[in-house]
Amino acid sequence: EMGFAAVWTAETVHDPYFPLVLAAEHTQRVKLGTSIAVAFPRSPMIHAMMAWDLQALSGGRFILGLGTQVRAHNERRFGVKWESPGPRLREMIQMIRAAWDSFQNGTRPRFEGKFYNFTLMTPFFNGGPIEHPKIPIYIAGVNEYMCRLAGELCDGFHVHPFHSLEYLRGTILPNIQAGAAKAGRTLADCKLSTSAFVIVGDTEEERKGLRDLVKQQISFYASTPAYKPVLDAHGWGETQAKLNEKTRQGDWAGMASLVTDEMLEVFAVTGRWDEIAGKLTARYDGILDRLAFYVPFRAGDPSSARRRGRRGVPCPGRTDVRRAPRGRTAGPGG
Repeated sequence: EMGFAAVWTAETVHDPYFPLVLAAEHTQRVKLGTSIAVAFPRSPMIHAMMAWDLQALSGGRFILGLGTQVRAHNERRFGVKWESPGPRLREMIQMIRAAWDSFQNGTRPRFEGKFYNFTLMTPFFNGGPIEHPKIPIYIAGVNEYMCRLAGELCDGFHVHPFHSLEYLRGTILPNIQAGAAKAGRTLADCKLSTSAFVIVGDTEEERKGLRDLVKQQISFYASTPAYKPVLDAHGWGETQAKLNEKTRQGDWAGMASLVTDEMLEVFAVTGRWDEIAGKLTARYDGILDRLAFYVPFRAGDPSSARRRGRRGVPCPGRTDVRRAPRGRTAGPGG
C-alpha cells in the first residue's frame, strides 16, 4: 500500500531470514529477499533449506541474496575460515542449486567441489517439491571477479551502495557482461539492484541532518581496503588509507570530515521530496533494474513515507528502474 515493490533484510544485528518468515505470512504481493545473508557462516545446505521454506511460505516471492562480507568480519566476528572467497561462493551457489534440484526432482546428489560436497540425501531429509521451485539468486560485490560470477551464474547482482556511475559503467557492467557471455547469457539475464545514498528533505535543515549521516556512512565504507577501487576510479585512492588509519585510531566521528562535497556529489543524490524521484531516474535509468533509498525509515515518524505517499511523493522503498538496451534510454520506472 505504501509503494514498496520489495522488502529486503540485511544481516547486521539480526538474522536476515527470520523476519521474512513473518513478512511472508502476512503479505501477498511484495517480493521478499535478503540483501544480504552473509554466505560463509552457513553451509550451502542451510541456505538452501531456508530459501526453500521461505519460497514455499511466500508463494514464490523469495529472492536469495548472498554476500561474502570481508575477511575481518568472517574471521573475527563470525569465527569462520576465510579462503578464496570468489571460488568458494561459486561452489556455494552450485551446491545450493544442486540441493534444490534434489528437493524438487529427487535427483541423486553428485556435487563434489574443493570447498563443499553434496553426495547424500535420503527421503527423510529431503524438503520435497514446491509450487515455485525457481528461486532467484543475487550476489553482492564490488570487485571484478564477483561481477563476472554474477553475470555467469546468478539472476541478479546487488551493487554495493558505495558506488558511482563511473564505477558502474567502467567496472561493474563490463565484467557482468563478460561473465554472462562466458555462459551464453546476456547482461539482461542478470538484474542489477542497489541502495542509493539519498540526501532528501524539503528544507535545508532536514537535508543537513541526512548529509551528515551519509558522509559518515560513505566514510565507513571507503575505509575498507576492498572498496578502494571505487575511490581509485576518481583519483581519490589516497583517501582510503587516511580513513583506514582513523578506524584504527577509533576516530569514527573524524572520518566523515574526509568526505568532501565533491565526493558527496558523486556518491549520493540530493534533492527535495518533489524532485528526488526525477533525479534518481535521470542517474540510474537505463542502468539499474531495482533501486532503494539508503536513508533511515522510521515507522510512525511524522515525516515518514506514508505521509509523503499521501502527497503523491515516492516513498523510500524499492522501486523499479528499467535498464534500456544499449544506445537508448528507458522511460520512467515503476
